[in-house]
Amino acid sequence: MFEEHRHLLTGVAYRILGSLADAEDVVQEAWLRWSGVDQATVDDPKAYLVRVTSRLAIDRLRWAKSRRESYVGPWLPEPIATAPDVAEHVELAESVELAMLVVLETLSPLERAVFVLREAFDLPFSEIAEIIGRAEPATRQLARRARDHVQEKRPRFETDLDERRRMTERFINASAGGDLDALIAMLSKDVTLVSDGGGKARAPLRALLGVDNVTRFLAAITRPEEIAKFAASLGMAGDLEVGFRITEVNAAPAAVVSLGGRVISVLSLVIIDGKVETIYLMANPEKLGRLSP
Repeated sequence: MFEEHRHLLTGVAYRILGSLADAEDVVQEAWLRWSGVDQATVDDPKAYLVRVTSRLAIDRLRWAKSRRESYVGPWLPEPIATAPDVAEHVELAESVELAMLVVLETLSPLERAVFVLREAFDLPFSEIAEIIGRAEPATRQLARRARDHVQEKRPRFETDLDERRRMTERFINASAGGDLDALIAMLSKDVTLVSDGGGKARAPLRALLGVDNVTRFLAAITRPEEIAKFAASLGMAGDLEVGFRITEVNAAPAAVVSLGGRVISVLSLVIIDGKVETIYLMANPEKLGRLSP
């Protein structure tokens, strides 16, 4: 019974936490709770398991938020590989996009849980109220506040995934080939690059703003000597081959970069009106181990 719902529970926990490792820990704890109850007395196992998992995820998020305050540099959600057909389920796909998860980080733990359970999984307010231990009117108010905040902060996604894939391919080709003119032509004048190295890999400790700063950084990291320095920061050495591929990450096309057969970064682009508005660069090796080269 538990295995039947494990995928759902992991999805709920990941959207609340933004970390697959934390989500899997929460689901394991939910399994321990499930194994300790008289299952014959549970009328609706799915609802029970979602309730337990959500409560555990909220508690875990409160703890995680305090840890993230001392995180080295910007904190980005852990990227996950997703199947192309995930995008067919619009609410689920949008709720797992990296840009959306970044916005959800600005909500309180309760607001985030209510938003995820309502907007992505369409749970009734009465059930969400029971999960978070609040009255239904208070839960509706939390949901309204969270929804208004997300609507204000969320980027206007380029909805055509084929076009996003083509833009990502062009972006990688221009960056890797050192074609600065082509790269500049793709960028919004207010482009922002946010990178997460977590103190484990070389990455800017602050967001880079503007075309000049972003293009200088992208040109620098593709130089052979910079690649060698990056490899050394990860304990890698030797003549290592750099590889690129475009694949589905968090329900959208993203560039996965590998070095010597090991994934070293993931680039996800927010594209608005045909221009790259935001670049999310994940380089923390602790968050990349699940992505194959």
